[in-house]
Amino acid sequence: MKLPDGPKTPPLLQTIQWILNPLETMERSAEKYGDVFTLPVGLNFRPLVFVSHPQAMQEVLDSKQFEAPGELNAIFTPLLGQQSLISLSGDRHRRERQLLLPPFHGERMRAYGKIVCDLARQVMNEAASTYGDRSFSMRSQMQKISLAVILKAVFGINEGQRYQQLEKLLTEILDLTGSPVRASLLFFPWMQKDLGAWSPWGSFLHKERLINELIYSEIRERRENLDPSRTDILSLLLSARDDRGEGLTDVELRDELMTLLVAGHETTASGLAWAFYWIHKLPEVRQKLMAELDSLGEASGDGAIMKLPYLNAVCCETLRIYPVGMITFPRVPKVPVNLMDYQIEPGAIVLGSIYLTHHRSDLYPEPSRFRPERFLERQFSAYEYLPFGGGSRRCIGMAFAQFEMKLVLATILSEWELGLADARPVRPARRGLTLSPAGGVKMAIKGRRSPHSAAAATDSLAAI
Repeated sequence: MKLPDGPKTPPLLQTIQWILNPLETMERSAEKYGDVFTLPVGLNFRPLVFVSHPQAMQEVLDSKQFEAPGELNAIFTPLLGQQSLISLSGDRHRRERQLLLPPFHGERMRAYGKIVCDLARQVMNEAASTYGDRSFSMRSQMQKISLAVILKAVFGINEGQRYQQLEKLLTEILDLTGSPVRASLLFFPWMQKDLGAWSPWGSFLHKERLINELIYSEIRERRENLDPSRTDILSLLLSARDDRGEGLTDVELRDELMTLLVAGHETTASGLAWAFYWIHKLPEVRQKLMAELDSLGEASGDGAIMKLPYLNAVCCETLRIYPVGMITFPRVPKVPVNLMDYQIEPGAIVLGSIYLTHHRSDLYPEPSRFRPERFLERQFSAYEYLPFGGGSRRCIGMAFAQFEMKLVLATILSEWELGLADARPVRPARRGLTLSPAGGVKMAIKGRRSPHSAAAATDSLAAI
């Protein structure tokens, strides 16, 4: 099968480059080969066709000529399991996606508004008590918030021994692949050897077993004491039935819960850390945002926060410049397809490069510059701006993530004076299969904001 051009270096070397510096790898390839190129990276060095033009994105993500087989997402299987939504295809994928969507939208989602704000205050109060005016990793603090929120949404718990154990173990197991070098465990199956609890993969499997024990215990207890009044996702899944009247098995439940726990907090934590970085890196951005937030007054609710145009623009620009998910889930053509003047045959694996699309200068002038105003000046299509992917594999938690991101930013920025602890630029780095700020964004708490600060910011808004 003839594929589009791409780098000619050995596949092993290209895969190592992809693991260590994925953005540079894509940028260099796009600069030399254009909107469509091939990289033999990932599991088994199988050639992958990357596209970034919005027209190609639309064709790949939403055309009936392409499908999105779950088996191509095998890199997620060690952590999420084979029954995860990410690993499913066809009718099973559609059925379970429909089951999992409702809690992340509408009234069910908005019911978590107070919980999100309260958890943000609690975590920042603890950070102030622990660190004082010393620096800390903002990403770590955001992970505490986002993990607590998703545990509440998924299990309906936010305290107790099981909650504390899950919180600790999930953080630890994700940290095992938290750097570009440690992420190699996911890309090279031959490294996935259990050589004891002190070996990297042995430690991973040990923590996974402990997590499984906690999840299965929760499933067992909830099956024995079904409470129809509960609104958490586990309760919803326990009562769900298919066309034959059959419910989900314990293994299916475990894999879906694990998927929601991992995908539902890791990405949000990184996005929030980036947002705090840009807001405090660029004084003009912070000034405009604080003026907008303070114009609401103390009585504003989450509905008013969600409608703030500049806050929305800051969040959009944060997810544009360094999208946490760099690429889409893979697609394969069912028939020969003409894609940007290339003939792509069945069996080829095609990925959309979200990062490259977000950095097209024809769509986003000065693409490396953080400029929220671009989202106030025009609207972008679903194939020009897609931080949550697209098509049948678009993130089911998109609305929830945006909701949580805005509430956390509004709550913390309105109540605390923060500052970057290091003036040097923060660079993006691989964290497992996602993109995260290297070093976690070091920040320090300067103190609480006074009512005078809010009044002054409101005056600034009138002048903008």
